[in-house]
Amino acid sequence: MVSYNDIVKARENMKGIVHQTPLDYSKTFSGFSDNEVYLKLENLQKTGSFKVRGSYNKMISLRKEELGKGVVAASAGNHAQGVAYSSEMLGIPCTIVMPTGAPLSKIEATKGYGAKVVLQGAVFDEALAHAMELKDRTGAAFVHAFDDEAIIAGQGTVGLEIMEQLPDVDAIVCPVGGGGLIAGLAAAVKERNPLVQVYGVEAMACTSMAQSVKGKKPLTVEAGPTMADGIAVKRPGNLTFELVQRYVDDLFCVDEMEIAQTMLMLLERNKLLVEGSGASSLAALLYQKLPIKNKKVVTVISGGNVDVSFISRIIERGMVEAGRFVQYRTILKDKPGNLEKVLEIVTEHHGNIMDISLSHMGDRIYPGYAQLTLSVETRDRKHIEEIFEAFKKKGYTADIVQ
Repeated sequence: MVSYNDIVKARENMKGIVHQTPLDYSKTFSGFSDNEVYLKLENLQKTGSFKVRGSYNKMISLRKEELGKGVVAASAGNHAQGVAYSSEMLGIPCTIVMPTGAPLSKIEATKGYGAKVVLQGAVFDEALAHAMELKDRTGAAFVHAFDDEAIIAGQGTVGLEIMEQLPDVDAIVCPVGGGGLIAGLAAAVKERNPLVQVYGVEAMACTSMAQSVKGKKPLTVEAGPTMADGIAVKRPGNLTFELVQRYVDDLFCVDEMEIAQTMLMLLERNKLLVEGSGASSLAALLYQKLPIKNKKVVTVISGGNVDVSFISRIIERGMVEAGRFVQYRTILKDKPGNLEKVLEIVTEHHGNIMDISLSHMGDRIYPGYAQLTLSVETRDRKHIEEIFEAFKKKGYTADIVQ
């Protein structure tokens, strides 16, 4: 079992290798949540997430003979980069097995730290199986993503930093996937001050830790699609499960809309690019999932590795969910001046037209008519309804396309 001293030792091991990340007070999010909210910015950590803490501590704890044939790991993202960076710092050969569908940006980032990347399998489980085969065949040391005492101790250093940066913290909210981060953090925090509440947050699409705690043993669950892929772990670790049972006060979940809007808010209000899993802890607080009010609360922003091609989709989804982007669809006679009349309705009500699409083909479109689709930037849901009602008053039959 991981002890407080193990976590303290891990911190000594990684001095000069990882950052002590900022703890940033947010006036904006404090106002939204009726708490004094601080953000622990692990998205500003080296490699863009907390993962480097555990991987470095794991590798530095191994004997030279264990590292003689290098290390191998399986990951689709943050763990890969953490292991690759740590290997580069220690001068150790490193092989990372990633699924064939892993984002090119993450593959290239992992290679950039000097790792050999092997693409194998359509999903993470297949990549993991191949990594274990490589371990057995080559004798390389395997670096687990979360279920390892040295990994957990390394992640626990986040908890030590929070307690030093905000000694009178009342509660800490942390994302939960396999459980390495929250297990180490909770062990560090609770051993330091048992009165601090520690809460975990999972994506609603994959609540493996919550179901395991309820079932009183680690369980494997089905995972649905989620933008919080970093915490979509189907089965928690055995070690992490035990520590969560012992130290974590409660677990909550957030849905895709809540994650998307929180990512957008972090980008707009705090100028922080945060991945879905990293935003989940703050989402739980903003959407009032937690039983806390008027407290000093730290939310752990665990990572910021968002694929560039995905950013625009996140922004669009967040804007839709916030009522700041909408598409209206209507049928109009295909005659000069009719399009202008429709556009005037939107501009008179201060909507910002972003895109116009006209189609003359379709089941609902008769000869002499056209289907008009307008993409409009709006202020909020009330504004969307205001423009919609204006269409109806002018005699247009319109649909709102989500």
